Amino acid sequence: MRILLWHGYLLGGTGSNVYTRSLAREWSRAGHDVTVFAQEPRPEDYDLGGASVVRPDIGGLLPTFVLDEYEGMEVRLVQDLTSAERERYVAANAEALRAHLPADLVFANHVVLGGPVAAATGARYRVKAHGSELEYSMRGNEELSRWGRESLAGAEAVFVGSEHIRRVLDEVVGHVDRVHVVPPGVDVDEFVPLPRDQALRDLLVESRADPPNPDNAHERLPDEGNAKRLESFLTDDEPTVLYFGKLLRNKGVHVLFEALRDVDARAVVVGFGDYRQELERTAPPRTLFTGPLEHRHLAKLIPLTHVTAVPSIFPEAFGMVAAEAAAAGSLPLVANHSGLAEIAAGVSAEYPEPDRDLTSFTTGDSADLAGKLRRLLALDPEERARLQKGARRAVVERWSWAGVARRLLEPFQ
Repeated sequence: MRILLWHGYLLGGTGSNVYTRSLAREWSRAGHDVTVFAQEPRPEDYDLGGASVVRPDIGGLLPTFVLDEYEGMEVRLVQDLTSAERERYVAANAEALRAHLPADLVFANHVVLGGPVAAATGARYRVKAHGSELEYSMRGNEELSRWGRESLAGAEAVFVGSEHIRRVLDEVVGHVDRVHVVPPGVDVDEFVPLPRDQALRDLLVESRADPPNPDNAHERLPDEGNAKRLESFLTDDEPTVLYFGKLLRNKGVHVLFEALRDVDARAVVVGFGDYRQELERTAPPRTLFTGPLEHRHLAKLIPLTHVTAVPSIFPEAFGMVAAEAAAAGSLPLVANHSGLAEIAAGVSAEYPEPDRDLTSFTTGDSADLAGKLRRLLALDPEERARLQKGARRAVVERWSWAGVARRLLEPFQ
């Protein structure tokens, strides 16, 4: 098939960015002719499996769901744009896509603005609802909800990552036909358990290769001097809890910090966002912030940690972070809600009966989180190995990217 894969943002860092580049890689490896449309200035930094990349000329105004920094772009929330600005953005992207038609399929990310962009091409299209657009921009905004509903009416399929997002889509957009639940995936060949010495050695190699970031001026780059600090921090095999993701209040990192005050463990916090300064101010002792890291770092960092916490207090489309951690040997512990609960259920099904409650905790309850952390960190090596094998088995069987990419195409070819 010839596939035009549209994504309005970058190819690294956040969930939908990883989703896009992973699909491009897997579809290309499967023999499809894939062209990616994104605002990524350095696509050569990513393994896209041979897919080509086009950067549409959008005139410098980038609509987003959360306000982050994008080099060389004026960033504004989707709901804050005028109708004319949104229409110009859609027209510019649709023009770039039409220049590459004919194609068998246009696959677009996000109900808005991906749905309107795909619909404007006049080609056969499908849309992936990620959740951020629904929760952060469309919920409570009738104009955007109506626009999304109209654009999805012409899609031959709409994909959601969890039953939770299927419900959110109904709440925000209204009933949509042809909705299919296909969870996001994990690169199970990249995220694997590693011997501790090898993981630390390889992590330091990757960190030494990071670009300069004096005074950490660029929030999307790893912190300056990470290699030296990681080497010092992780040399000893002490109980270690990992968080990686956006640093927003909704992600609940403050709940994790409250819990860690009652747990004998150190913490590594990976990510960027407007809540970082407050988190640094309130972090418990023995907490290391690294700034954002790419998969090349995370695949080496995760095996060095004992538990990966996902303490979000806001609905999540899926628990990709938890699945990546489980694949690489760090036991996932997630807030028990939305798409995170579906990850917890899948992993716990592979645990022995007495340990099945150790995949999730009550949302926002730092005492429950602390208790679960203490139990996980107190496991003896044999018990820990048994849970690690079960967690990885759950990921391989349910959420590998190769399987996800295939499922997105199978019913409609």
